[in-house]
Amino acid sequence: MHIDKKLMHRIFLLIAGAIVFGWLILDTARATEVFRWAWGLVSPFVAGAAIAFIFNVPMRAIERQLDGIRKTSLRRGLAIVLTIFCLVLVIMFVFELLVPQIKLTMASLAETIPAFVDRTATSLVSLVEENPDLGVWIQETFDLDKLDWNDILRNILAWIANQVSTVMGGAVNVIGNVTTGIVNMVISFVFALYCLCRKEILARQCRRVLYSVISERRADEIIRIMRLTNATFSNFISGQCREAVILGCLFAVVMAIMKMPYIPLVSVIIAVTALIPVVGAFVGCIVGAFFILVNDPFQALTFIAMFLVLQQLENNLIYPRVVGTSIGLPGMWVLVAVSIGGEIMGVAGMLVMIPLASVLYTLGREFTDRRLCQRNIPAEKLEAQPVMIPHKVNRFQERKKKLKLARMKEEFLKTQELLKKKNK
Repeated sequence: MHIDKKLMHRIFLLIAGAIVFGWLILDTARATEVFRWAWGLVSPFVAGAAIAFIFNVPMRAIERQLDGIRKTSLRRGLAIVLTIFCLVLVIMFVFELLVPQIKLTMASLAETIPAFVDRTATSLVSLVEENPDLGVWIQETFDLDKLDWNDILRNILAWIANQVSTVMGGAVNVIGNVTTGIVNMVISFVFALYCLCRKEILARQCRRVLYSVISERRADEIIRIMRLTNATFSNFISGQCREAVILGCLFAVVMAIMKMPYIPLVSVIIAVTALIPVVGAFVGCIVGAFFILVNDPFQALTFIAMFLVLQQLENNLIYPRVVGTSIGLPGMWVLVAVSIGGEIMGVAGMLVMIPLASVLYTLGREFTDRRLCQRNIPAEKLEAQPVMIPHKVNRFQERKKKLKLARMKEEFLKTQELLKKKNK
C-alpha cells in the first residue's frame, strides 16, 4: 500500500493545529500566561531588531558618504558611531530647548497659582456676603456646625497612611520593573549593534534557511515581498522625518509672523510630536498652548486657531504627499491606515500600519494586474469612463424585429399595388 507523504504531512499539521486551537479556546488563562512568558523572552530581541532597522536608515546614507574608506569593517564601524552620535545630538538639542523652558514655566505657574487661588477665594467670600440667602443655603445643606473636625482629621490621616503603604508596596514593583526594563534595553541595544555590524551575513543566513525549507518559487516570492517591505518601511521613516521638519519650520515661520513667544520651543515640540502620524501634532498643540497661556491667554487662543488651520493644511496636503508618495500609498489610504492602526495598537499601530498598508496595497495591485492579464480583459473596460458596449439582442427580439420589418414591407407593397390600380 502506497502512502502519500505530502498527504500525511498535511493531515498531521491539520491535527496539530486543531489541538492547539482547542487548547487556546479551552484554557485561555494558561495560554495567555504562556504567550506572556514567551513574549518576555523574545521582546528584547524584537526591540533590538526594530532599533537596528531604524538606525539602518541614516546609517546607509552615512556609509555611502564614506566610500573612500576601503576597509569594510572600518567603514561600517565608523558609520554606526556617526549615526549614534547624530541621534544623541538631536536628542540633546531637544532636551536643551525643553528642560529650561519647562523650569521657567513651572516657576511662573508657582508664582501665578497662589495669586489665582487668593483672588478666587476673595471672590467667593464677596459672593456669599453679597447674597445672604446663598450663605444660609450652604449652612443648611452642609450643616457645618455639626461637623466633627477631629473625626474628619482622623479619616484623612488614615487615608494618607493607607496611600503611603500602597505607594511603598508599589514602589518595590516599580523598582523591579525599572531594573528589568534597563536590562532589556541594554540587551536590545547590544543586539541592534550586532545586527547592524553583520546585517549582510544575517540576510544571507536567512536566505539559506528559507531555500532549504520551502520550494524555490515560494522562497523567491517571500524574498521579493521582504525586500518590498524593507524599502517601504525605510521610505516611511525618512518621509516621516521630513514631514516633521517641514511642519516644525512651518509653525516657526507663522509664529514669527504673528509675533508669538517661545518660537523655538513650540516649533521643536510640534516637530517631535509630529513623528506620530497625523494625530501626534495635537499633543504638541496642547503643550505649546499651555506654555503660551502662561504668558498671554489671548495669544494661546490665537495659537490654537492657527494650529487648526495649519493642521488641515498638513493633513490634506503635506502628509499625504510627503509620506504617502514616499511609500507609494495614496493619501486616502494613509488616513485609513492611521485610523485602523491607532484603534488596534495605539501609537505603535499608527507607525506600523501605514507602511504595512503600503505593502498590502502594492501586492494587491500586482495581483489585480496579473489576473487581468490572465483573463484578457479589454483595456477600454478598465478606463475611468468605460466605453459603452452595445446591448446584445437575443434571438426572440431579433426574430420579432425581422417579422415586423417583413409586415411593414408587405404593407408597403400592397399600398403600391393599390396606387397602381387607381392610376390605371
